[in-house]
Amino acid sequence: MKKTILWTMLAAIPMVYSCSQNADTSKADAAAALMDSLGKKECFVAMDSTDKAELKIKTLSNGEVKGSLVINYLEKGKNDGLLVGKFSGDTLFVDYTFKIGTDNPTEYKNPLAFLKQGDKLILGVGQIETHLGRSFFVKGKPISFEKGRFIFAPVDCED
Repeated sequence: MKKTILWTMLAAIPMVYSCSQNADTSKADAAAALMDSLGKKECFVAMDSTDKAELKIKTLSNGEVKGSLVINYLEKGKNDGLLVGKFSGDTLFVDYTFKIGTDNPTEYKNPLAFLKQGDKLILGVGQIETHLGRSFFVKGKPISFEKGRFIFAPVDCED
């Protein structure tokens, strides 16, 4: 009888330890989610003649940037999507996953680069290549921020 109780107690130790580890992990995940919800949120608008773009980004506690970009082209319709990336110096590099069309939208994924100048972000133009279904800026080819159509100015965020 004593051996059975001893073995039962020994078998329960890993379960108790595992449960306490999950609680610690859950607390850490909750803390990270709280920090991310407190991340820096910024909103921008850009106009280029008749075309308008709206950019919303949030810089998370780990430095990752997430957000949305909607570009309304008068002639071509709307690009609507999400972006994820990081700043490298004064340049924000993101992957932009967006849809074109309303009835049967087509999804695309392209890299974008934004140069931060003061409180503005300038959308750059660069040569893109696709390899194994993924698009990248061509290595060694410069991204031009002078040729960019959209200069994003900060605006108040509407939730």
